[in-house]
Order: sequence, then C-alpha cells, then structure tokens
Amino acid sequence: MLLAVGILVGLAVGTLGAYVIARVVFAARIASARSESEAVLADARRDAEAIRREAQVEAREQAVRLRAEIDEELRDRRSEMIKIEERVLEKEEATDEKLRELVRREESLADREASVARAEELAEQARDGQLRELERLSRMTVNEARQELLTRSEELVRHEMARMVRQIEEEAQSEAKQRARNLVSDALQRVAASHAAETTVSLVQLPSDDMKGRIIGREGRNIRALENLTGVEFIIDDTPQAVVLSSFDGMRREIARLTLGKLVEDGRIHPSRIEEMYYQSKSEVEEHVRQAGEQAVFEANCGKMHDEIVKVLGRLRYRTSYGQNVLKHSLEVAHLAGVMAAELGVSVKTAKRAALLHDLGKAMTHEVEGPHAVISAQLARKYGESPQVCHAIEAHHYEVQPDTVEAVLVIAADAISASRPGARGESLEHYIKRLESLEKIAAQKKGVERVFALQAGREIRVMVKPSEVDDDTAVLLSHEIAREIESQLEYPGQIKVTVIRESRAVEVAR
Repeated sequence: MLLAVGILVGLAVGTLGAYVIARVVFAARIASARSESEAVLADARRDAEAIRREAQVEAREQAVRLRAEIDEELRDRRSEMIKIEERVLEKEEATDEKLRELVRREESLADREASVARAEELAEQARDGQLRELERLSRMTVNEARQELLTRSEELVRHEMARMVRQIEEEAQSEAKQRARNLVSDALQRVAASHAAETTVSLVQLPSDDMKGRIIGREGRNIRALENLTGVEFIIDDTPQAVVLSSFDGMRREIARLTLGKLVEDGRIHPSRIEEMYYQSKSEVEEHVRQAGEQAVFEANCGKMHDEIVKVLGRLRYRTSYGQNVLKHSLEVAHLAGVMAAELGVSVKTAKRAALLHDLGKAMTHEVEGPHAVISAQLARKYGESPQVCHAIEAHHYEVQPDTVEAVLVIAADAISASRPGARGESLEHYIKRLESLEKIAAQKKGVERVFALQAGREIRVMVKPSEVDDDTAVLLSHEIAREIESQLEYPGQIKVTVIRESRAVEVAR
C-alpha cells in the first residue's frame, strides 16, 4: 500500500515539475519572439521613415522641374501672344488704310457717275437731233429704216448661220463619228455572234414515200386532223421522202414537226393517236420554251426575272423578224448594250435588262393589239421591272422620246444587231417600198431635180437646181430631209443624206 502511495506521489511530483519547466521554457520563448518582433518593427519604422524622406525629396525636385517647365512654356506663349497682337495691329492698320482708300474711290465713282449721267443726257439729246436729221435726209421713218435693216440683216444672218451650221456639224460629226466608231467597234469585237436567216417552213424526213399515204389517211382524215390541231399547213407533194410544214408561227410549226416525227416513228397514224402525240409534243415544246428563257436570262447575266417574263422570253426562240431569230437578236442586243454602257459609265444592269426584254411583245402581238415596244413595256411594268427599264423598252422604236442614256444605248444596240450583214432578210416588195418612200420625201422639196436612193436605202443623193438652191440653202435642205426621214420612217442604222449642187456636196447623216 505504502509503495503504491509513494509511486502516485512520485508521479504527481514529476508531473508538476514537468509543467513548471514547460511554463518557464514557453515564457522564455514568448519573451524572445516579442523582442525579435519589436526589433523588426523598429527596422521597418526606420526603413519607412527613410523612404518617406526620399519620396519627399523626389517630390520637391519634380515640383521644381514642373514649375520650371511651366514657366518656360508660359514665357513662350507670352512671346507668341505678343507676336500675334503685333500682327493683328498691323492688319488693323492695313484694313483702316483700305477703308480709307475705298471711301476715296466711292467719292470718285460718285463724281464719275454724275459726269456720265450728264454725258448721257447730252448724248441722248444729240441722238434725237441726229435721228430727226437722218429722217429728213433719208425721207424714211424709224420703223421703215428698222425694217430695211432687218431685211438685210436676215440675209447676212442666214448666210452666217448656214456657215456656222456647216462648220459645227463637220466638227461634231468628225468627233462623234470617231468616238462612235471606237465604241461600236469595241462592242462588236467583244460580242461575236453568228447569224442565220430562218424561214417559215420546216422539213420532216420520211422513211419512205409510202408513209405519205398513211399521213393523208382515208379521205384525208389524218392530214385534216393534223392541220386542225396544230394550225400548220402540211404540204405533201413530189418531194421525195419529205413533208413540208408551213406556218408563220414558229412555235406551232415546231409542235407540228415533233408530232409528225413521233407519229412516223410509232407507225400508228389515226386521229386519236394524232391528238395524243400532239399534246405530248406541246408539253415538250413548252418545257423547251421555259428552258430557253432561263438560258437566255443566264447568258445575259442581268439578274433574276419574274417567271412569267422568262416564259414569254422563251417563246421568242420560235419567233423571227425578217428571218432573224428574235431570242438570239435580243441576247445580242443585251450584250452590245452592256458593253457600251460599261464604256460610258452608266447602269449596265438597266441597259442589259431593257435590251433583253425590248422585243418581248413580239411573242404576244398576235394576242394583244398595239406596237410591240408598247406591249413589251406593259409586260415589264406588270411583272415589276423598274421605270428606267420600262422606259428604255418603250422608247426603242421612238414610241416615246428617249430620256435616258440607257434608252439611247438600247436603240443603238438594236440597230447594230439588225443592220449587221446577213442578220436579216427583206422581201423585194418591202425593199422597193422603202426606197420609194425615201425618194418621195426628198423629191417633194423645192428646187430638187433628181433623187437617188443608194446602198439599199442607206444613202440618199439629192440633185438640186443651182438656179434655185444656193450653198446655204443646200445645208438647210439636207437637215430638213433628214428630220422628215426621222419623223416619218423606221429604219435600222443611219441614212446619209447628200445634197449635190454644182459638184459641191453637203452631207448629213441621220
């Protein structure tokens, strides 16, 4: 028992001793850390004080430098202000001097005006006296003398006017011809197009002449069915192994050609089969029309167009004008107008669209009455074309006067395409009528002796009587003939009017 108590007492005493020792050691460490922290704080305070003193010194030095710079800038500005004030004073002095000079001039002008007024009054009195004296000596009143002077002046002015007209016209024609040749030649070189005159008949080859009897049918029922459905005349004659289809409507002729070709290939030819093949061919041609319109719009590269316009445009593939395919002609006109518009710096898109659609009405002329230019413009307006495009379309045959450069370019491109060699064919009857019309216009003029239409009506030579027409009158006569041709006739390109008097020729192209 005592041993256990002793052990417990020993443990308690050891524990208390260890606690006292730990407290002593911990207190010593705390005292050491406190002294170290106080030393660090003291060092930091010393460093901070040193930094503050250095910053104050730098701030004072920077303030001194700034003050010196500001003083220097102020001195410069003061010197500049002084110079400006000196210049202002000089200008004020110069202005005062000018004002004084103006006052002197105004006074001088007032004196001169008074002198001029007195001189004018004296001159008026002198003129009145001279006029009375002249009337007395000439035995003519002022009105009679004025009329005599006007009559003589009219003759002189007429001669001078004719001379100036001739001179200006020669200069203008020389420059205009050169520029026009350059522009047109460039357009023609860049737009190479082949031409082939199209006729109003189509030829369908047959495998044998026996097929002709089957096409005619019993008592002609098959050929009557074909002609009634297609609206095309079927000519079956002695031509070996061929049937000729005749119609002025190219679209109907194409439908009839396809229908007959399908019937010949199939071999069964009777009215019901003819009707079936006809409607198949009609659907194919309508699809070809749509594709032709889309291809034309793509080739013209003038933007998207309404679907109905594309369809009507495609129908021009089966329309001809003087043997020229209208769709190919429209494409060529679009390319020509686009090239010339680009050279002149105007709207290429407007010129191309108007040129491509300018003959749109030719696909509708058998359905709508009126000139094809007006019909084309109405269609363009109906399907949302711009006013500029519609005006150019309507003006291309002078149904209205052209007011824009694009309209004039469409007129020129249309004339170029139509007047190319081989582009169009013309019947002898129309050719003779055109020449007679040109000669008739010139022959009606006073003093005209003979008239000759040359170069297929592209030049008119007018022989005048020298005793009735002088050189000045010949100039005016050529202009009068040209204006009447412009107003009364339609023609592609230009017509040169030449008035000949005693080996002298006066030319004017219209």
